[in-house]
Amino acid sequence: MEAKLFEPLVVGKVVGDVVDYFNPSVKMTITYNSMKQVYNGHELFPSAVTQKPKVEVHGGDLRSFFTLVMTDPDVPGPSDPYLREHLHWMVTDIPGTTDVTFGKEVVSYEIPRPNIGIHRFVFLLFKQKRRQTVTSLPASRDCFNTRNFAEENELGLPVAAVFFNAQRETAARRR
Repeated sequence: MEAKLFEPLVVGKVVGDVVDYFNPSVKMTITYNSMKQVYNGHELFPSAVTQKPKVEVHGGDLRSFFTLVMTDPDVPGPSDPYLREHLHWMVTDIPGTTDVTFGKEVVSYEIPRPNIGIHRFVFLLFKQKRRQTVTSLPASRDCFNTRNFAEENELGLPVAAVFFNAQRETAARRR
């Protein structure tokens, strides 16, 4: 995958804060409300991300299975993220070349609601060794650790990642 697509993950400190350096090998598209595609580092308003997005996996085949993790590494605020990370969504057993509706939602989608500062909302895609291999599920959404989760479930490094920024909407910004 092209370096220019990966670079925002480094600049945005997704690589470092959430995952280690990896080589993206699968394309993943994330679209909210069938028109707002997520691009690395772009800002989306919380009011635009209230419904779970469409997540498509463009890679592998129907015998490949993937796990999607959506996390916020900036909780409670980016200047002191001592509760890092907060798990917003998790879907396992997604067949390659399909979308998340074909997978198993193990943690339901939670609407991003940043209170302090600009938060990063990170989508990570991991390739499973086979179907139904994700058995170590998080006990809580709070203080989630993507690296530990991937290690416990033998997922290795992500095969795709994308993130958007969001901050609290003021009454004036909503108009």
